[in-house]
Amino acid sequence: MDSSTRIENRIGVQATSDTIWSLVGDLATWSSWNPIETGAEGRIGYGGSISLTEAIPGMPERQVIGKVGDWRPYAQLIWHERRGWQFNAMRYFEIEELVPGNCIVANGVWFGGFRGEFFHDKHRKAIKEAYIGVGEALKAAAEAIEKA
Repeated sequence: MDSSTRIENRIGVQATSDTIWSLVGDLATWSSWNPIETGAEGRIGYGGSISLTEAIPGMPERQVIGKVGDWRPYAQLIWHERRGWQFNAMRYFEIEELVPGNCIVANGVWFGGFRGEFFHDKHRKAIKEAYIGVGEALKAAAEAIEKA
């Protein structure tokens, strides 16, 4: 994305990439672990779309409809959203398995366009805190599955 800014959270997770992907790749279960993106549905695949409700604390709840831009099972999910004139967003999850059972998981967003940069500057703190919460929730859910 040209002229863009990014907010990202990275966290270590003691779980396999298979376990983490079982959560990220199953949109229907996001409401059970994801504190800000609920009611997710759609199809992960080329040309697929994702719809969900985004509720970041301190910001108005909103409906999101995004197009899957890229995905690799056990590694990444990226979707794009046109949020208005001169405002685009690219939301993502990335899973990097360092050794079996230990991964780094990133979740974040790139804001592009003039209005995207303004939105980023205005809401950076709330979005960063929300994505930290998503990372911690995904970590807890994946590690609980591994221990079961």
